Amino acid sequence: MRKLEDLTYGIVGLGIMGGSFAKAIRLSVMSRAGASGKIIACNRSTGCLSMALSEGVVDMTYGSDRVYEMLPLCDVVFICLYPHATLDFLREHKACFKSGAIVTDISGVKGIFEKSLDEILRDDVDFIIGHPMAGGEKEGYAASSAGFFRGHNYILCPQPSNRAENLELMKSLIREMGFTRITETSCGIHDWKIGFTSQLCHVIASALVASADNPEVTMFGGGSFEDLTRIAMINAPLWTELFISNKEKLVSHIENFEAQLDALKSMIQGEQSEDLRNYLDDVRSKRLAMGSTVSVVS
Repeated sequence: MRKLEDLTYGIVGLGIMGGSFAKAIRLSVMSRAGASGKIIACNRSTGCLSMALSEGVVDMTYGSDRVYEMLPLCDVVFICLYPHATLDFLREHKACFKSGAIVTDISGVKGIFEKSLDEILRDDVDFIIGHPMAGGEKEGYAASSAGFFRGHNYILCPQPSNRAENLELMKSLIREMGFTRITETSCGIHDWKIGFTSQLCHVIASALVASADNPEVTMFGGGSFEDLTRIAMINAPLWTELFISNKEKLVSHIENFEAQLDALKSMIQGEQSEDLRNYLDDVRSKRLAMGSTVSVVS
């Protein structure tokens, strides 16, 4: 297997995620004795490129108008763009990738890539579909950190076309960057589960904030509202795209949630204390069971 420290890494999109990838690779991989690899970044705006270069995080930078010069140099490419922008980028730059390169995404929806595999990459380029389960309210390179991924989960959706040695190399890199769990699944299962554990949660948090009749209600907050609505401080363009891209699965989750709200409302309105108590006891037991269920690939 190729040595991580001797590879050239390309980051397309140097925001909080792309910046964190670059910093984590610099700290954990390029700090090895005798490392000969490089980190190259491309971004539409150049301010973050200058900052990353001056900080020693990246070795070379390219404006988006010169990305076709960067891609042939890279052994591993992280495309850190919105889902459809990633898909467009793969289509438009199909001919530019280095032969034998590993290309990966960070998108929160996967079905759109699985459906397009034949049209987005060549046979000699390995596209590994991935989703780092890390995020934050802040945006941009300035918010990135080498420790951003520590203790988090990384989801991979292997395809029949993926080479075993490239998957192993990718897993090694993921661990080096600080991720402690690697979960393998299909694109369909990814989108169903992420639709519930992430997208539905953002929908609920957004609806809860929108339902407030007066912003001063938070003066009576004791932590519950704050915990529930932290993720409502949302990147609207990104989450609009995620919601709509996964609409079938997400709407199904919303409908299931609505049914549970209706059941709760009915029990409260009818003062069905015994039914409500049993319902809440069952919810507690279910949540405790959820906390102990973790799927890990070593």
